[in-house]
Amino acid sequence: MNGNGLSDPFEQRIAAVSPADPLTPADRYQELFVEVQMNRVFADSKTFVDCAPRLHPERILAAYRARCRQPGFDLTAFVTEHFSLFVIPPSHFVADPNCGLEQHIDRLWPVLTRRPIEHPGRSSLLPLPHDYVVPGGRFVEQYYWDAYFIMLGLDQSGQRHLLRSMADNFAYLIDTYGHVPNGNRTYYLSRSQPPVFALMVELFEEKTICRAHDYLPQLRKEYAFWMDGADCLRPGDSHRRCVRLAGGEVLNRYWDDRDTPREESYLEDVLTARDSGRPVHEVYRDLRAGAESGWDYSSRWLGDHRRLSSIRTTAILPVDLNGLLYRLERLIARLSERHGDTACAEDYRRRAEARRAAVDRYLWSESAGAYLDYDWQLERPRPDLTAAMLAPLFVHLASPEQARRVADTVRRRLLAPGGLSTTEIDVCGQQWDRPNGWAPLQWIGIRGLERYGEVELAAEIARRWLRVVGELFERDNKLVEKYVLRPNAEHAGGGEYPLQDGFGWTNGVTRKLLQEDPLHEANRCRSGQPGVCCVI
Repeated sequence: MNGNGLSDPFEQRIAAVSPADPLTPADRYQELFVEVQMNRVFADSKTFVDCAPRLHPERILAAYRARCRQPGFDLTAFVTEHFSLFVIPPSHFVADPNCGLEQHIDRLWPVLTRRPIEHPGRSSLLPLPHDYVVPGGRFVEQYYWDAYFIMLGLDQSGQRHLLRSMADNFAYLIDTYGHVPNGNRTYYLSRSQPPVFALMVELFEEKTICRAHDYLPQLRKEYAFWMDGADCLRPGDSHRRCVRLAGGEVLNRYWDDRDTPREESYLEDVLTARDSGRPVHEVYRDLRAGAESGWDYSSRWLGDHRRLSSIRTTAILPVDLNGLLYRLERLIARLSERHGDTACAEDYRRRAEARRAAVDRYLWSESAGAYLDYDWQLERPRPDLTAAMLAPLFVHLASPEQARRVADTVRRRLLAPGGLSTTEIDVCGQQWDRPNGWAPLQWIGIRGLERYGEVELAAEIARRWLRVVGELFERDNKLVEKYVLRPNAEHAGGGEYPLQDGFGWTNGVTRKLLQEDPLHEANRCRSGQPGVCCVI
């Protein structure tokens, strides 16, 4: 027992966390915020929202209002005077040409690890009680779905203490805010990301890191967040993340509680909405919902593949989101049964089976031999094939016959020289589209196919992915956020920001796959020594 009456070290750490600023930068700085972002004081809109004020925000805003109309007012100088940039201490990390890919990743974890320190007063950063790993590049905070794929590699690298500390951070966020935000920033609080906390808990149980039941209260609280309002819906109605379909079934969509430009991409969103010809608040909501999906952005969400302004995320019931919620329902049922709460277990089993039936009815396409997203407003499936169709295999929702059909479709339409294609569309310039490939989708596809005995196809995707990662590592001495799934180690493009180095989920998935295929040539890669992985 300590002086505060707290005996548990975890409780002591939680109690020591400083309170977060309840307001976002846009709320805090109002017209100053708009001027900074619209005049592009910083090249990246995210830079300003990550700054820390040197004075109380109200004093800064008052000073701006007093000076902004004076002759010769310099906005950039004012910002520099009143804000400090969020600066990461230099790591002095240099790729070692004597290290292979596994060793390189192991050396990167400390560089990407953040340890709670004195919290910058009234900044946008949400304080966390435990150490965590960030993706890298411009992403200098903990992100929700990135973390699961990072954890796969941390486990292989012997960093199991970080798995537990990050899990407790997510539990803290759920207890504090009712959900896991997109990232630990105030401007992310209005949305989440794909709900993978259940996957984390299952990983901890598999690795005997902790008891899965310890997180049952947070699992149920997260589920309540995603299902808020579902019980009151009539057929054809929606509320936040829930839609009740004509047959009475409830499925989920991505959403954001705000309908303003994303603060970290303010100017970009304003320009996109101006191009839409739609009410701007609708475009902003759909852009924000697309960010909650993690696929920001993709032809998957667009009415017109060539125009981001045609985005309609909130009209779409995604395959992967509903698969992950099925997995969450099954886990809550299993943990409740294990601990004697049979009524709760039966309730969640019913919910899971109802979701499975709805997925089969609305999201399975017999003609395509694939799972497709469903446009609930137009009452028809989306025609575009995406790698999300493998999520029902990953969460073990598909029947054996459905899995076989999905595998055949992947072989014919999504298998690329460098792994699993994200979509078949490459005309809209968005990053979550062909020709780009992403580590989390490789992992979901590989594991999903393995679960249904499609081991040869799964192994082929893994081999191709490791080759493309290894080739760029040999040439450029780094791992990156996304990859072009073609030979010759091109740098991936598309989207609203440059290619990011680091990179958390690429490190995690690659480290795991290297361990599972120790004879793959990528295990022999050396930075700056091209030649081993150059043939795809």
